[in-house]
Amino acid sequence: MAHQHRFEKLTVGVEEEFLLVDPTTRSTVPRCPEVLKVGADRLGDRVSSELYETQIEAHTRPMAEALELRADLAEGRRVLAEAAARNDCLIVASGSAVLTGKPFPISEGARYEEIARRYPDAVFGVDSESSGCHVHVGSLDRHEAVLLASHLRPWLPVLQALAVNSPFAAGVFRRCASWRHHDQQAWPTMGPTPPLAGDWYEALAEDLVASGAVLDRRMIYWYARPSEHQPTLEVRIADVNADVDADLLVALLIRALAMVLLEEVRAGLPGPAGTGEDVDEAHEQAAALGLAGVWNDPRTGRPLPLSGAVWALVEKVTPALEELGEVALIDTLLANVTCGGTGAQRQRAVYRRRRAFTDVVDDLAARTVRV
Repeated sequence: MAHQHRFEKLTVGVEEEFLLVDPTTRSTVPRCPEVLKVGADRLGDRVSSELYETQIEAHTRPMAEALELRADLAEGRRVLAEAAARNDCLIVASGSAVLTGKPFPISEGARYEEIARRYPDAVFGVDSESSGCHVHVGSLDRHEAVLLASHLRPWLPVLQALAVNSPFAAGVFRRCASWRHHDQQAWPTMGPTPPLAGDWYEALAEDLVASGAVLDRRMIYWYARPSEHQPTLEVRIADVNADVDADLLVALLIRALAMVLLEEVRAGLPGPAGTGEDVDEAHEQAAALGLAGVWNDPRTGRPLPLSGAVWALVEKVTPALEELGEVALIDTLLANVTCGGTGAQRQRAVYRRRRAFTDVVDDLAARTVRV
């Protein structure tokens, strides 16, 4: 008898934002236009500019298979590294720029210019450029994507804690695991997705734009949101990591979790218990302490260290991982984090050797292209 699949197999795609860094000073440099031109010759529309000219983004195609996703991630990094080298700079994957200087040059374009005019505190008041790893799962219609975002809410701090990679910013140890998280709070709507029913999203999105709270719907910066240009749910909680397999791990866990929770959505099960304050606090714990932070298990209400929450999440998604054939791969990728530490822990370990921020940048640059 044919095997009956319990879960719908969703595709997964990843956007990685990189810093462009001078190889001598190790500070960020505004070379995006030049690097983009070279990179686009090979990657086409899989490479794009960011708000600041000191950053650039590569994204994968939507993939069904984990190894195909990794190949796209690796290709994007290789191509951008070569394009950067031709323009006398490096690509560096770090949630915040270890060394940088103001003012941050804004990329050309009417939308970027209007964002800078409307939201000067978020654009110019932060200490560093922020670089994330955004994960898209699909295909989903808008209604299901909104409901899925609500079901994901309590689990996202766990994934955030796995991906922390910005303890330093602008030449200062920020005494946290993810300074990017703190800088990002300056943006309007930044935070957990409200527990919305699908029909409410459209009305709320229209109100946010009409009121001027956001420039357009692309500026709804909830941690999980329906994409405005793809039939996907976009999850935006992770720092970009120098280790490509750390980003792969987060993406595959998000896909598996989405597959499990989508079945709960379709079965009409209620969203998770717990308060908005619980979720906010868990995100703050993840940003401050990484896997040493505390999280409340949405199934029991009991507090757990976020390191233990990782295993609770894996237990939750194992049925989907079994169908996908990814159990062994996830075990290997998690062992890398368990043995080698999070990105934030590795940055701090490199800094402790000689207390040199340039060493941290060099290590990040080397890891970013080790694909």
